[in-house]
Amino acid sequence: MLQLRKAERKQAKLRVGVSGPSGSGKTYSALLLARGITSSWEKVVLIDTENGSGELYSHLGAYNVITLEAPFSPERYIEAIKACEDAGMEVLVIDSVSHEWDGTGGCLDLIDKLGGRYQDWGKVTPRHNQFIQAILQSDMHILTTTRRKQDYEMTKGNDGKVKVEKMGLKEVQRDGFEYELTLAFNIDTRHQVSCSKDRTGLFMDKPEFIITKKTGEMLKEWATSGKVVDPNLKAKKQAIADALKALGYTIKTAEDAQKAVIEVTGIELVEANYAEITKGLLAKLNADKVAVQAKPEIVQESIFYEDGKDFPEVTPTEILKKVGKSKLDAALKK
Repeated sequence: MLQLRKAERKQAKLRVGVSGPSGSGKTYSALLLARGITSSWEKVVLIDTENGSGELYSHLGAYNVITLEAPFSPERYIEAIKACEDAGMEVLVIDSVSHEWDGTGGCLDLIDKLGGRYQDWGKVTPRHNQFIQAILQSDMHILTTTRRKQDYEMTKGNDGKVKVEKMGLKEVQRDGFEYELTLAFNIDTRHQVSCSKDRTGLFMDKPEFIITKKTGEMLKEWATSGKVVDPNLKAKKQAIADALKALGYTIKTAEDAQKAVIEVTGIELVEANYAEITKGLLAKLNADKVAVQAKPEIVQESIFYEDGKDFPEVTPTEILKKVGKSKLDAALKK
Protein backbone atom coordinates (compact mmCIF):
# COMPACT_ATOMS: atom_id res chain seq x y z
CA MET A 1 0.00 0.00 0.00
CA LEU A 2 1.40 3.39 -1.00
CA GLN A 3 1.75 5.91 1.82
CA LEU A 4 1.91 9.69 2.10
CA ARG A 5 4.63 11.04 4.38
CA LYS A 6 6.22 14.37 5.17
CA ALA A 7 9.29 15.23 3.12
CA GLU A 8 12.42 15.16 5.25
CA ARG A 9 16.02 15.54 4.13
CA LYS A 10 18.32 12.94 5.62
CA GLN A 11 22.06 12.69 5.83
CA ALA A 12 23.32 11.52 2.46
CA LYS A 13 26.29 10.03 0.72
CA LEU A 14 27.61 12.44 -1.88
CA ARG A 15 27.73 11.66 -5.60
CA VAL A 16 29.89 14.37 -7.14
CA GLY A 17 30.99 14.61 -10.76
CA VAL A 18 34.09 16.52 -11.87
CA SER A 19 34.35 16.89 -15.65
CA GLY A 20 36.69 18.80 -17.92
CA PRO A 21 39.07 18.58 -20.85
CA SER A 22 42.57 17.14 -20.62
CA GLY A 23 44.81 19.21 -18.35
CA SER A 24 41.99 20.95 -16.49
CA GLY A 25 42.91 19.39 -13.14
CA LYS A 26 40.09 16.88 -12.68
CA THR A 27 42.06 14.31 -10.66
CA TYR A 28 43.78 16.87 -8.44
CA SER A 29 40.50 18.66 -7.74
CA ALA A 30 38.69 15.40 -6.95
CA LEU A 31 41.40 14.44 -4.46
CA LEU A 32 41.14 17.81 -2.71
CA LEU A 33 37.37 17.35 -2.47
CA ALA A 34 37.88 13.84 -1.05
CA ARG A 35 40.25 15.09 1.64
CA GLY A 36 37.76 17.76 2.67
CA ILE A 37 34.96 15.21 2.95
CA THR A 38 36.83 12.81 5.25
CA SER A 39 39.18 13.28 8.18
CA SER A 40 42.08 11.19 6.88
CA TRP A 41 43.77 10.41 3.56
CA GLU A 42 43.83 6.77 4.66
CA LYS A 43 40.05 6.67 4.18
CA VAL A 44 40.35 7.89 0.58
CA VAL A 45 40.78 5.49 -2.35
CA LEU A 46 41.23 6.28 -6.05
CA ILE A 47 40.37 3.88 -8.87
CA ASP A 48 42.95 4.77 -11.50
CA THR A 49 42.15 4.06 -15.16
CA GLU A 50 44.54 6.72 -16.45
CA ASN A 51 47.81 4.76 -16.71
CA GLY A 52 49.04 5.57 -13.22
CA SER A 53 48.32 9.29 -13.33
CA GLY A 54 46.33 9.00 -10.11
CA GLU A 55 49.53 8.40 -8.16
CA LEU A 56 51.18 11.59 -9.40
CA TYR A 57 49.61 13.44 -6.49
CA SER A 58 50.83 11.12 -3.72
CA HIS A 59 52.56 14.13 -2.15
CA LEU A 60 49.12 15.28 -1.01
CA GLY A 61 48.79 12.39 1.41
CA ALA A 62 48.73 8.63 1.91
CA TYR A 63 45.57 7.83 -0.06
CA ASN A 64 44.93 4.38 -1.49
CA VAL A 65 44.91 3.39 -5.16
CA ILE A 66 43.40 0.57 -7.22
CA THR A 67 44.79 0.35 -10.76
CA LEU A 68 42.13 -0.66 -13.27
CA GLU A 69 43.36 -1.70 -16.70
CA ALA A 70 41.51 -2.78 -19.86
CA PRO A 71 39.03 -4.24 -20.42
CA PHE A 72 37.01 -1.43 -18.86
CA SER A 73 33.75 -3.36 -18.67
CA PRO A 74 30.99 -2.29 -16.26
CA GLU A 75 31.62 -5.47 -14.25
CA ARG A 76 35.29 -4.58 -13.73
CA TYR A 77 34.30 -1.19 -12.34
CA ILE A 78 31.70 -2.81 -10.08
CA GLU A 79 34.32 -5.27 -8.80
CA ALA A 80 36.65 -2.38 -7.95
CA ILE A 81 33.87 -0.46 -6.18
CA LYS A 82 33.02 -3.52 -4.06
CA ALA A 83 36.69 -3.99 -3.16
CA CYS A 84 36.79 -0.42 -1.85
CA GLU A 85 33.62 -0.97 0.17
CA ASP A 86 35.01 -4.16 1.68
CA ALA A 87 38.18 -2.30 2.66
CA GLY A 88 36.11 0.18 4.70
CA MET A 89 36.91 3.25 2.61
CA GLU A 90 34.86 6.40 3.21
CA VAL A 91 35.50 8.34 -0.02
CA LEU A 92 36.04 6.84 -3.47
CA VAL A 93 37.37 8.75 -6.47
CA ILE A 94 36.72 6.99 -9.80
CA ASP A 95 39.23 8.46 -12.23
CA SER A 96 37.65 8.21 -14.70
CA VAL A 97 34.21 6.86 -15.59
CA SER A 98 34.74 7.76 -19.27
CA HIS A 99 36.53 4.47 -19.92
CA GLU A 100 33.44 2.49 -18.84
CA TRP A 101 31.65 4.11 -21.76
CA ASP A 102 34.28 4.76 -24.43
CA GLY A 103 37.34 2.72 -23.42
CA THR A 104 38.62 -0.69 -24.52
CA GLY A 105 36.03 -3.20 -23.33
CA GLY A 106 33.65 -0.37 -22.39
CA CYS A 107 30.02 -0.12 -23.46
CA LEU A 108 30.60 1.30 -26.95
CA ASP A 109 33.29 -1.28 -27.61
CA LEU A 110 30.95 -4.04 -26.44
CA ILE A 111 28.29 -2.81 -28.86
CA ASP A 112 30.77 -2.86 -31.75
CA LYS A 113 31.83 -6.41 -30.94
CA LEU A 114 28.20 -7.53 -30.85
CA GLY A 115 27.67 -6.14 -34.34
CA GLY A 116 26.67 -2.53 -33.72
CA ARG A 117 22.95 -3.20 -34.12
CA TYR A 118 20.26 -1.27 -32.27
CA GLN A 119 18.99 -4.43 -30.54
CA ASP A 120 22.46 -5.04 -29.09
CA TRP A 121 21.80 -2.23 -26.63
CA GLY A 122 19.33 -4.58 -24.97
CA LYS A 123 22.35 -6.59 -23.80
CA VAL A 124 24.71 -3.75 -22.93
CA THR A 125 22.34 -1.23 -21.30
CA PRO A 126 21.51 -3.49 -18.33
CA ARG A 127 25.24 -3.93 -17.68
CA HIS A 128 25.76 -0.16 -17.75
CA ASN A 129 22.77 0.33 -15.44
CA GLN A 130 24.30 -2.09 -12.93
CA PHE A 131 27.42 0.07 -12.91
CA ILE A 132 25.30 3.17 -12.21
CA GLN A 133 23.45 1.34 -9.43
CA ALA A 134 26.76 0.26 -7.86
CA ILE A 135 27.62 3.95 -7.56
CA LEU A 136 24.22 5.05 -6.31
CA GLN A 137 23.79 2.24 -3.76
CA SER A 138 27.28 2.42 -2.25
CA ASP A 139 27.72 3.47 1.38
CA MET A 140 30.79 5.53 0.41
CA HIS A 141 30.92 9.11 -0.82
CA ILE A 142 31.79 8.75 -4.52
CA LEU A 143 33.47 11.33 -6.73
CA THR A 144 33.73 10.66 -10.46
CA THR A 145 35.90 12.35 -13.05
CA THR A 146 34.75 12.52 -16.65
CA ARG A 147 36.61 13.58 -19.76
CA ARG A 148 35.18 16.28 -21.97
CA LYS A 149 36.00 16.50 -25.66
CA GLN A 150 34.97 18.63 -28.59
CA ASP A 151 31.63 17.61 -30.05
CA TYR A 152 30.77 18.09 -33.72
CA GLU A 153 27.60 18.05 -35.76
CA MET A 154 26.95 17.76 -39.49
CA THR A 155 24.65 20.57 -40.66
CA LYS A 156 23.35 21.74 -44.04
CA GLY A 157 23.84 25.39 -44.94
CA ASN A 158 21.55 27.68 -46.91
CA ASP A 159 23.51 26.76 -50.01
CA GLY A 160 22.63 23.10 -49.51
CA LYS A 161 26.19 22.10 -48.71
CA VAL A 162 26.94 19.92 -45.66
CA LYS A 163 29.43 21.36 -43.20
CA VAL A 164 30.88 20.37 -39.85
CA GLU A 165 30.17 22.65 -36.90
CA LYS A 166 31.69 22.62 -33.44
CA MET A 167 29.03 22.10 -30.77
CA GLY A 168 31.13 22.69 -27.66
CA LEU A 169 32.57 20.26 -25.15
CA LYS A 170 30.66 17.09 -24.32
CA GLU A 171 31.14 14.58 -21.51
CA VAL A 172 32.50 11.19 -22.52
CA GLN A 173 29.81 9.12 -20.83
CA ARG A 174 26.29 8.11 -21.61
CA ASP A 175 23.89 11.02 -22.00
CA GLY A 176 22.15 11.75 -18.72
CA PHE A 177 24.97 10.53 -16.47
CA GLU A 178 25.08 13.78 -14.51
CA TYR A 179 21.38 13.47 -13.65
CA GLU A 180 22.34 10.70 -11.21
CA LEU A 181 24.70 13.00 -9.31
CA THR A 182 24.23 15.21 -6.29
CA LEU A 183 26.50 17.82 -7.84
CA ALA A 184 28.25 18.28 -11.19
CA PHE A 185 31.36 20.47 -11.39
CA ASN A 186 32.73 21.59 -14.78
CA ILE A 187 36.40 22.62 -14.86
CA ASP A 188 38.04 24.59 -17.66
CA THR A 189 41.70 24.71 -18.64
CA ARG A 190 42.23 27.63 -16.24
CA HIS A 191 41.10 25.31 -13.40
CA GLN A 192 38.05 27.53 -12.88
CA VAL A 193 34.91 25.68 -11.82
CA SER A 194 31.26 26.22 -12.66
CA CYS A 195 28.32 24.08 -11.66
CA SER A 196 25.82 22.54 -14.11
CA LYS A 197 23.81 20.72 -11.45
CA ASP A 198 23.63 21.34 -7.72
CA ARG A 199 21.17 19.68 -5.35
CA THR A 200 23.00 21.21 -2.40
CA GLY A 201 22.32 24.81 -3.41
CA LEU A 202 25.86 25.76 -2.36
CA PHE A 203 27.39 26.56 -5.75
CA MET A 204 24.72 27.02 -8.41
CA ASP A 205 24.64 30.49 -10.02
CA LYS A 206 27.75 31.51 -8.06
CA PRO A 207 30.92 33.04 -9.58
CA GLU A 208 33.56 30.65 -10.88
CA PHE A 209 36.06 29.42 -8.31
CA ILE A 210 38.94 26.99 -7.80
CA ILE A 211 38.27 23.76 -5.88
CA THR A 212 40.12 23.41 -2.57
CA LYS A 213 39.91 21.20 0.49
CA LYS A 214 37.48 23.76 1.90
CA THR A 215 35.05 22.94 -0.93
CA GLY A 216 34.98 19.33 0.25
CA GLU A 217 34.42 20.44 3.84
CA MET A 218 31.40 22.49 2.74
CA LEU A 219 29.98 19.44 0.99
CA LYS A 220 30.50 17.25 4.04
CA GLU A 221 28.74 19.79 6.26
CA TRP A 222 25.76 19.76 3.90
CA ALA A 223 25.71 15.94 3.64
CA THR A 224 25.68 15.51 7.43
CA SER A 225 23.22 18.29 8.22
CA GLY A 226 20.06 16.27 7.64
CA LYS A 227 18.36 13.71 9.84
CA VAL A 228 20.74 11.05 11.14
CA VAL A 229 20.59 7.86 9.07
CA ASP A 230 20.05 4.56 10.87
CA PRO A 231 23.53 2.98 11.27
CA ASN A 232 21.96 -0.44 10.63
CA LEU A 233 20.24 0.72 7.45
CA LYS A 234 22.50 -1.28 5.12
CA ALA A 235 22.01 -4.41 7.23
CA LYS A 236 18.23 -3.99 7.15
CA LYS A 237 18.29 -3.61 3.37
CA GLN A 238 20.41 -6.75 3.10
CA ALA A 239 17.96 -8.67 5.31
CA ILE A 240 15.16 -7.78 2.90
CA ALA A 241 17.32 -8.72 -0.09
CA ASP A 242 18.22 -12.08 1.50
CA ALA A 243 14.57 -12.87 2.17
CA LEU A 244 13.54 -11.97 -1.39
CA LYS A 245 16.27 -14.21 -2.82
CA ALA A 246 15.14 -17.04 -0.56
CA LEU A 247 11.63 -16.55 -1.97
CA GLY A 248 13.03 -17.00 -5.48
CA TYR A 249 13.12 -13.38 -6.65
CA THR A 250 15.98 -12.07 -8.78
CA ILE A 251 16.72 -8.52 -7.70
CA LYS A 252 18.93 -6.41 -9.95
CA THR A 253 17.50 -2.93 -9.49
CA ALA A 254 15.64 -0.91 -6.86
CA GLU A 255 12.55 -1.17 -9.07
CA ASP A 256 12.78 -4.99 -8.96
CA ALA A 257 12.92 -4.88 -5.16
CA GLN A 258 9.97 -2.49 -4.93
CA LYS A 259 7.79 -4.70 -7.15
CA ALA A 260 8.72 -7.88 -5.28
CA VAL A 261 8.09 -6.38 -1.84
CA ILE A 262 4.69 -5.01 -2.85
CA GLU A 263 3.77 -8.35 -4.45
CA VAL A 264 4.60 -10.30 -1.29
CA THR A 265 3.64 -7.87 1.48
CA GLY A 266 1.56 -5.12 -0.13
CA ILE A 267 3.81 -2.57 1.58
CA GLU A 268 5.79 0.21 -0.09
CA LEU A 269 9.56 -0.26 0.11
CA VAL A 270 10.59 2.79 2.13
CA GLU A 271 12.83 3.00 5.18
CA ALA A 272 9.99 3.60 7.63
CA ASN A 273 8.49 0.23 6.63
CA TYR A 274 11.65 -1.92 6.71
CA ALA A 275 10.85 -3.71 9.99
CA GLU A 276 7.27 -4.47 8.92
CA ILE A 277 8.44 -5.60 5.47
CA THR A 278 11.07 -7.94 6.92
CA LYS A 279 8.50 -9.43 9.28
CA GLY A 280 6.12 -9.97 6.38
CA LEU A 281 8.77 -11.61 4.21
CA LEU A 282 9.79 -13.95 7.02
CA ALA A 283 6.13 -14.82 7.57
CA LYS A 284 5.83 -15.68 3.87
CA LEU A 285 8.94 -17.86 4.06
CA ASN A 286 7.55 -19.68 7.07
CA ALA A 287 4.12 -20.16 5.52
CA ASP A 288 5.50 -21.53 2.28
CA LYS A 289 8.12 -23.71 3.98
CA VAL A 290 10.73 -22.53 1.48
CA ALA A 291 13.77 -24.78 1.36
CA VAL A 292 16.68 -22.37 1.74
CA GLN A 293 19.85 -23.74 0.19
CA ALA A 294 23.14 -23.29 2.08
CA LYS A 295 24.53 -20.64 -0.24
CA PRO A 296 26.70 -17.85 1.20
CA GLU A 297 25.10 -15.29 -1.09
CA ILE A 298 21.71 -16.04 0.48
CA VAL A 299 21.82 -17.65 3.93
CA GLN A 300 23.61 -20.45 5.76
CA GLU A 301 20.80 -21.60 8.07
CA SER A 302 17.03 -21.64 8.17
CA ILE A 303 15.47 -18.27 8.97
CA PHE A 304 11.99 -19.65 9.76
CA TYR A 305 10.20 -19.03 13.02
CA GLU A 306 8.21 -21.82 14.59
CA ASP A 307 4.63 -22.30 13.44
CA GLY A 308 2.13 -20.40 15.49
CA LYS A 309 4.69 -18.15 17.12
CA ASP A 310 4.09 -14.42 16.93
CA PHE A 311 6.72 -12.58 14.96
CA PRO A 312 8.58 -10.04 17.09
CA GLU A 313 9.73 -6.62 15.91
CA VAL A 314 12.52 -7.81 13.64
CA THR A 315 15.92 -6.20 14.07
CA PRO A 316 19.17 -6.86 12.19
CA THR A 317 20.65 -8.49 15.30
CA GLU A 318 17.76 -10.94 15.65
CA ILE A 319 17.92 -11.83 11.97
CA LEU A 320 21.66 -12.31 12.19
CA LYS A 321 21.24 -15.01 14.84
CA LYS A 322 19.13 -16.99 12.38
CA VAL A 323 20.89 -16.11 9.14
CA GLY A 324 24.46 -16.91 10.17
CA LYS A 325 27.38 -16.06 7.90
CA SER A 326 25.54 -14.21 5.17
CA LYS A 327 26.10 -10.86 3.53
CA LEU A 328 24.19 -9.43 6.49
CA ASP A 329 26.88 -10.74 8.81
CA ALA A 330 29.55 -8.98 6.78
CA ALA A 331 27.55 -5.76 6.71
CA LEU A 332 27.09 -5.66 10.46
CA LYS A 333 30.80 -6.27 11.08
CA LYS A 334 31.81 -3.16 9.09
